[in-house]
Amino acid sequence: MKYLVLLFAFFLVACGSDYLPKPKGYNRIDLPERSYQVTPDTLPYAFEYSKHARLLKDSSWITERYWVNLFYPEMGATIQITYKPVTDSIIREYLSDSYKLTSQHNVKAYAIEESILELPSGLFASFTELEGEVPTQAQFHVTDEDSTDHFLRGALYFRTATKNDSLAPVIDYVKQDMIHLLTSLEWK
Repeated sequence: MKYLVLLFAFFLVACGSDYLPKPKGYNRIDLPERSYQVTPDTLPYAFEYSKHARLLKDSSWITERYWVNLFYPEMGATIQITYKPVTDSIIREYLSDSYKLTSQHNVKAYAIEESILELPSGLFASFTELEGEVPTQAQFHVTDEDSTDHFLRGALYFRTATKNDSLAPVIDYVKQDMIHLLTSLEWK
């Protein structure tokens, strides 16, 4: 009985009211200053991409010639760039595939907003932003003036389980790089 009273007293003393909850922690995200470089001459397109990204050959099992990844090692972000030469009326198939790939995110996206950007070259690009816990937060596609020779598509991915709301500053940073990529795009 003595021990039971002692144990009860211990629990009363141990449960003090001076406990303060700890504040939530946030990842520290230091974004680098923007600076750009041009893609190599070996590609049928040229654009400026971030000096903080590495231009890597796509190594997926479905890769095609001229597919590249812009990998941001410090941010864990990748912009996958796919290029297809346009032949005959196949452009409709490429555009349809691009819209299908975007619409597959309807399950988790709570907003999908498409914008048509007029580029300095006179071209128009479709730029789509997706919100929610989706695997890709931004996508684009662009063709040449007559849609007869070139088709380029890009999609942003992260290799992390971090929630998109925590990645928001990085997502916005890379989206701006994607827009810069489009505004500097030239076909060869």
